[in-house]
Amino acid sequence: MTASLACRLCPRCERAACLCALLPPIALEHETELLLLQHPQERLQAKGTAPLLRLGLAHCRVEVGEVFELPPDGRVNVLLYPGPGPGPGPAAQPLPAPARVRLIVLDGTWRQSRKLMLSNPWLAAMPRMGLDGVESSRYAALRRAHKAGQLSTLEAAVLALERLEGERFEPLWDSFERFISARSALRARR
Repeated sequence: MTASLACRLCPRCERAACLCALLPPIALEHETELLLLQHPQERLQAKGTAPLLRLGLAHCRVEVGEVFELPPDGRVNVLLYPGPGPGPGPAAQPLPAPARVRLIVLDGTWRQSRKLMLSNPWLAAMPRMGLDGVESSRYAALRRAHKAGQLSTLEAAVLALERLEGERFEPLWDSFERFISARSALRARR
């Protein structure tokens, strides 16, 4: 990152158009660990939602790269990704208590997420969680989905957390709505 670009970024949210005012006053507590594996090209996308998750959730970590290693630590790793996985999914076998689960979410375009899957074969070997029954994205005003059920990273992660822990993430949904409104207004001005 160049020095001139670094000077213009908010040190907390790492965005030129600061997101901090859109966030809940304090990070939301939850039991499930959330790990975002972010493609490098997604990191500085103005429309990306990973900073809202990283700053809005108490137990969310973002790793940027193309190849990752996941050290064993006793947590049950579950990949949030559509399609059949080799391991048992939530419908086939119940997941353990949320405090023992690490939900892994790929952050990038669909093409980038497929590249992450190919570059990290261990991802394909883990149990998957899908989000069946989700038809439309609140994010459509900013990014076009190619088919029904394609969601932003924030939408997918929060819906998965709600299925694991219950619906108590409304402050983050509110932040997401404010983010969409702010980005839409900025787009309209341009």
